[in-house]
Amino acid sequence: MVFTRRKTLALVGGGMIFAAGAGGWSISRPAHQALAPWSKAGNYEDPRLRALSWAILSPNPHNLQPWKVDISEQDKVVLYVDTDRLLPETDPFNRQIVIGFGCFLETLAIAAAEEGWKTEVELFPKGHDAENLDDRPIADIKFVPGAEKDDDFGYILHRRTQKEPYDLSQPVAEVDLAKLITSTRYSTRSDGTVDAKEVAELRTLSEQAMWIEIETPRTYKESVDLFRIGRAEINANPDGIDFPGPMFDLLRITGQFSREAAMDGESQAYKAGIDAVMENMRTAMGHVWICTKGNTREDQITAGRDWMRMHLAATRIGLGLQPLSQALQEYPEMSELYDQTHARLAKPGETVQMWARVGYSPDVPASPRWPLEAKLMNG
Repeated sequence: MVFTRRKTLALVGGGMIFAAGAGGWSISRPAHQALAPWSKAGNYEDPRLRALSWAILSPNPHNLQPWKVDISEQDKVVLYVDTDRLLPETDPFNRQIVIGFGCFLETLAIAAAEEGWKTEVELFPKGHDAENLDDRPIADIKFVPGAEKDDDFGYILHRRTQKEPYDLSQPVAEVDLAKLITSTRYSTRSDGTVDAKEVAELRTLSEQAMWIEIETPRTYKESVDLFRIGRAEINANPDGIDFPGPMFDLLRITGQFSREAAMDGESQAYKAGIDAVMENMRTAMGHVWICTKGNTREDQITAGRDWMRMHLAATRIGLGLQPLSQALQEYPEMSELYDQTHARLAKPGETVQMWARVGYSPDVPASPRWPLEAKLMNG
C-alpha cells in the first residue's frame, strides 16, 4: 500500500479513525481504469496511433491533457487544443498549456522514431493568438520514413512528476545536475544550481509564490476544482490533481477531505494540505530552469520539447523532478515575484519558461490519463 501526498496529508492532521466495514475491497482497489493508458501504450495497429498513445503520457499543466487529435488524413496528425481544458486564472495567456503541447510533440517524435518514422511539424499552420488559444490547430504533423531510434524512448513509461518531499540526506551531485542541464536539444538556455545558499534562497522564493497562489481565492479555487479524490472520482475523470489510494477513499467517504474542506481555511484538511505542499518546496535539493530568448508561441513549444528531454534525463539518472510554476505565472498578484524570479534566473530579455526542484524521493504512481480514444476527433 502506497500513501502519497505526504502520507495522505499526515492522515489529515492525525485525525483519521479506522472503522470496520468502511467499504472493504471496494475502497482499497486502485484506479486501474484511469491508469490503463500506461499499459496500452504502443498497442495499436496504426503507427500514428501507436506514437500518439505514448504522447498522451506527456507531462502537462494540472494534468488537464488538453489535446485533441485529427487523424482523418493518411500519414498525418493535426493537433488541436481543447479550449475547455485551460487554466484562465493561473495561466491567463495559456503559456503553460502551450509548453505542455511542446512536451507532447517531443514525446510523439521519440515514439515515432522507435518505428523509423520522422515527424515533420508545422506549428500553428493557420496562425495563432499570442494571448489566447482558440480553435485553430496547434500543429500539422506528417509521418515520413527515415528516423533512427531514440535512446530516450525506454524512459517514457517510467517518467513521473515527483510530488513528494525529497530526501534531505541525499544531495544531488554536480555531475548529475550537469546531465540535466546538457540534456536539452533546441534553442533554449538551461541552467541550475545545487549550491546550498542558492537552493535555500530559491526554496524561500518558491514557497512565497505558492502562498500567493493559495491566498488568492480565484487561483487557489482553480486548482481545488480539479481535485480528484479517491478511486471513483479518478476513474470518472482521469485528469486534474489526483489523490489516489484507499486512505483518500476513506477520507472522502467520511467527509474529512473534500473540495469544500480544502477551500475552508479553518479546516484540518486545508491546514494539513498546505503543510504538505510547503514541505515539498522546503526539501528541494537543487533547482533547474529553462529560458527562451523571447516568449512567442514557438518559444513556448520549444521550451516544452526541451523540458521533456530534461525530464527523461532525470528519469534515466533516477532523480525526482517537479515544476515550480507558481512564480512564473502571469496574473497581477504574482507580478512582483515573477519579476524577482526573472531577475535571479533569466538573462536580460529572456523568459523563464520552466523552473523545477530536483532531488531524490520514493517512487510514485503514474498519473491518470484519459484513453487515447477520448482524444480522437474522428474515431
